Amino acid sequence: MKKFLDAFFNMEALVPAKYRLGPLPDGRHAFRVVLNMAIPSIAEMVFMSLIGSIDTIMVGQLGANALAAVALPAQPRMIMLSVFFALNVGVTAIVARRKGEQRRDAANITLRNAIMLVAFIALIIMALGLMLAEPLMRLAGGNTNTPDDAEVLNGAVTYFSIMAWSLPVSAISMCINAALRGVGNTKITMQVNMISNIVNVVFNYLLIGGKLGFPRLEIAGAAIASVIGIAAGALLSLWVVVQGKDTYLHISKKDSWRVDVPAMKGILKIGGNAMVEQLSMRFGFFLYSRILYGLGVVLFAAHNIAMQFLGITFNFANGTAVAATSLTGQNLGAKRADISMMYSKLSLRLALMISAVVGIIIAVFRYPLSALFIDASAANADVVINAAAGALLVIAIIQPFQMSSVVISGSLRGAGDNLYVAGVMALCVSVIRPIMGYLAVYVFKLGLAMTWMLSLSEIILRVVFFLRRLNSGKWMQIQV
Repeated sequence: MKKFLDAFFNMEALVPAKYRLGPLPDGRHAFRVVLNMAIPSIAEMVFMSLIGSIDTIMVGQLGANALAAVALPAQPRMIMLSVFFALNVGVTAIVARRKGEQRRDAANITLRNAIMLVAFIALIIMALGLMLAEPLMRLAGGNTNTPDDAEVLNGAVTYFSIMAWSLPVSAISMCINAALRGVGNTKITMQVNMISNIVNVVFNYLLIGGKLGFPRLEIAGAAIASVIGIAAGALLSLWVVVQGKDTYLHISKKDSWRVDVPAMKGILKIGGNAMVEQLSMRFGFFLYSRILYGLGVVLFAAHNIAMQFLGITFNFANGTAVAATSLTGQNLGAKRADISMMYSKLSLRLALMISAVVGIIIAVFRYPLSALFIDASAANADVVINAAAGALLVIAIIQPFQMSSVVISGSLRGAGDNLYVAGVMALCVSVIRPIMGYLAVYVFKLGLAMTWMLSLSEIILRVVFFLRRLNSGKWMQIQV
């Protein structure tokens, strides 16, 4: 055991001699740094996924049609949000780099310009979403071929339209949280998002089924509850940076709110590359979801259950990737690219440990976990549960590859190497995954589990590309 621990904490093994610029931190200290930053992010993101799953469970009690109606808007909505995910990659990377350079004023200028930018874009996208709600749902696969399909389409349009109203406040909240993660303050973002999601669950309980005198709004109630939770989170995020509870980031009305051209260019440069990644990735997910809708409403409901768990496992990796992104950016700013590589690989080790535990839990408990999402007395409940359980087994198997992909790409984003990440994601998610999905559903006519297995094989290719890039050291030379 001692030999294993000594090898695990041997930082020299993580950084080839040609990249070392000086002594590396003690391994145990470095691992504590990663844990202190990663654990709050993991807790925050997994908690958010669990709350989202509770949301789905509550809707699932209304039946498979309601479950499919909530699932259908997911990818169109994520495409809308992908613009802000991309810009926030730039915010996190630049703020982290400025902290490493000890330029606090520049970090705050970046935050102010980012808030103005995302608020403006969000208003435009919100208006488009409200006008195009039904066409987007039809594009996602909604139709009126049968009474069930018509019910799903109507519910999806209602859910999507209500959620669209929350876009501006959601974008501002996400932007502030991205900046906070850049300076390593993951505990505050955890607290903000936990409170936001608890508010969401409380109103889910009150509005979906009509409890304590509130109206029974079903699918509309789930959407309204989400909007209330998002608004609560946005107010808390603003309070954190306005009141100065974070010791590094602060904004006020007295600050200059004029556009700072260099800051805006920096955000758009990194965010632009990340936007290519996000849009191609979301297009791939959208197309993949559209293809899987061809399996029918019942199996699509099972697919949605599996997606809930994929989201949870993704957020274990994403929480660890936050640490990798921030530490990579900060140490590049401090002119210690070798320590950036060390933290990237140490974060990867942590992710692999987590993936083993998560994969085993999902594989062992896949049937009872699937059964949580639908009333056993609902029509086709057995079919939904069995199909979802098969997909969960696939998710368990691919955990090490999924987590490795997310964490390594997070490190590369922290370095500003978004163009490379975008290229890999465009190839794998936008091209290979939909092709595999189409072959599985329409050519080989496989079931849900085998469709997932064939489609997710592209993750292995992603890991190969990202790992080669990390080891090459080319990302160390990128200027932000």
